[in-house]
Amino acid sequence: MSLPLGPNYPWLAPLAGFSDLPFRLVCRKYGCDLAFTEMVSASGLIYNSKGTFSILKTCAQDSPLIVQLFGADPKIIFKAVNILKKLGFKYFDLNCGCSVKKVIKTGSGAYLLTQIKKIEEIVKTMQSLVPAKQVGIKARLGYSLKEDIYLKLGEKMAKLGIGWFTLHPRYAKQKFSGTADWTALKKLKHTFPELKVIGSGDIFTAEDGINCLSSTQIDGIMFARGALSNPFIFQEYKALLQQKSITIPKSKIIAQLLLDFAKYYPKFAPQKAVLKMRTLLPKMIKNIPEAKKIRHKLTSISSWEQVIQIANQLKEE
Repeated sequence: MSLPLGPNYPWLAPLAGFSDLPFRLVCRKYGCDLAFTEMVSASGLIYNSKGTFSILKTCAQDSPLIVQLFGADPKIIFKAVNILKKLGFKYFDLNCGCSVKKVIKTGSGAYLLTQIKKIEEIVKTMQSLVPAKQVGIKARLGYSLKEDIYLKLGEKMAKLGIGWFTLHPRYAKQKFSGTADWTALKKLKHTFPELKVIGSGDIFTAEDGINCLSSTQIDGIMFARGALSNPFIFQEYKALLQQKSITIPKSKIIAQLLLDFAKYYPKFAPQKAVLKMRTLLPKMIKNIPEAKKIRHKLTSISSWEQVIQIANQLKEE
């Protein structure tokens, strides 16, 4: 099966701590065409870490799904992909962009940007187990400010025939500060037209997605923080592509999102129920009457029944 890849097929980014199965299912309901797991430790897979395997929880509706791996040792990555293949996973992404300290200090994530040859070796290792187009990477402009390596990396990846190259056009040292440089997306695509370039970074709204595509001519876009605060963003984006308008009141959209999460979390991730109620749901409450009051309620509730009550009140209003 080929992946849905193109302007009409918005993707959901791997969001550490958030893009678990229930969250992915809600995003898919509203138009997400492809999703990634949260970042998975290759070492954790090999050493049978319980937490690592819980990240891989999926179901039939959660497809197509790409597993995003992080690690710095090609031998360990090889063993991890082998394990995942046996579990039925088909698509794999190498994280070359995470700038979190605990990932960097292992030589993984964005630190790999200082060792392009190692990225090349790891990708080749992954491609020795699955077809070349079933492997991709997610990277940044470079590790340190003004030390661009993305074009050199793009050249290597184009030669390897990877399936996608997601670029978040910031430097690792920036983390999420400053502004994403979308001109780098355009340059990467123009330089290597054979590469399937996916854009990430500062795509907070459906309009941002359209603007990113039109200004860069890349192959597709990936919603990250934009989806975290609004899983309905995929439907909004597709409506804009077709020059249609969505007339559903914001409060009703939010109410339905709350009901969706109240449906999926108790079913697929009951152990995370209270945590998700208090950390994920408040992010979605904005631009509606009494938003501050509703957010406060969501940070202090203790059951999904209370979430349903809040959602029903919003619907009535």
